[in-house]
Amino acid sequence: MKTKLGLLYGGKSAEHKVSMRTAMAVIKALDLTKFDIFPIYITEAGQWIKGSQLFAPVEDVNELAFSAVDADGGMLSPQLFQAEVNGELAPLDVIFPLLHGPNGEDGTVQGLLELLNIPYVGNGVLASSAGMDKVIMKNIFAQAGLAQVDYVWFIRSVWEQSKENAYAVVEEKLGYPCFVKPANLGSSVGISKCTNRAELEAAFSEAFQFDRKIIIEQGVIAREIEIAVLGNDEPQCSVAGEIIPKAAFYDYEAKYEDNSTGLIIPAKISEQEHAEMKELAIGAFKALDCSGLVRADFFLTQDGKWLINEVNTMPGFTPVSMFPLLWNETGVAYPQLIEKLVELAQERHAEKLRIRFTI
Repeated sequence: MKTKLGLLYGGKSAEHKVSMRTAMAVIKALDLTKFDIFPIYITEAGQWIKGSQLFAPVEDVNELAFSAVDADGGMLSPQLFQAEVNGELAPLDVIFPLLHGPNGEDGTVQGLLELLNIPYVGNGVLASSAGMDKVIMKNIFAQAGLAQVDYVWFIRSVWEQSKENAYAVVEEKLGYPCFVKPANLGSSVGISKCTNRAELEAAFSEAFQFDRKIIIEQGVIAREIEIAVLGNDEPQCSVAGEIIPKAAFYDYEAKYEDNSTGLIIPAKISEQEHAEMKELAIGAFKALDCSGLVRADFFLTQDGKWLINEVNTMPGFTPVSMFPLLWNETGVAYPQLIEKLVELAQERHAEKLRIRFTI
């Protein structure tokens, strides 16, 4: 029997467009002899819209999204996660949340799917929420003994009460250059590199547009190297890849729009360095209790020291994104990678069913 797969995409997030691109790529790659595909679109206003089953590949995900039938008035309901089989409604077998950023990658949707008891691809509630919040994530990494750059963080109300003090703390503890980021956002949205006070002030204002909490990280002279992790209790790592940004840093435009970033896959590192990186990546994966997939991002300093930057619990997932490219170089092609993630989702769900809920 074919797997009834629900694709959840769009979302109320600044990364809505990234999610749309991801959905289009996955739809084109899925084997329709193995999967019955049911699109579920979330508008930028947060409206949930269920589309009709796909019986052939589509060319435009925007067309697919807005031609979907709003049968439930845009309300969130169990019927969104059901399909008609032989005239009767049956639950979808697996949901693939192709969502990036808040309201999708941060544990909120994962919690919903847990309550509905539906298997879903990717990380669970805890790993998703901790991995989304860069401050919480770095605090956990510190507890796990993983080396990382120095950082400070602020919430908007504290900054608004004493802006000069906030800037002084950054200059005293980190200095320049430094990077200012929204704590709960990915795809390099709202991130600024600062080399002086004027840039720092502008960066705070920019980052606080996207989140109530921001993190400021110390700049470091290092290579940016990433690795992909796949699995549940026994995760495996891909080859490593290096980012060669032509801009000041690997920003949104460089990732998705102007193709101005060079990627070296596999990265030119020694076998020993690759082994060290894999050990650290799996350590980070387990520290957050991750499952399914993670992209772990590191700095490799000039003296050969690894510093973990962050992990992404729902990394970019188009065929030209780093995570699929790393696995393709490792020997797992894009369609097979999707199928493996679905299998891991079902494996994790079966493991959960072993838990007792009665005394």
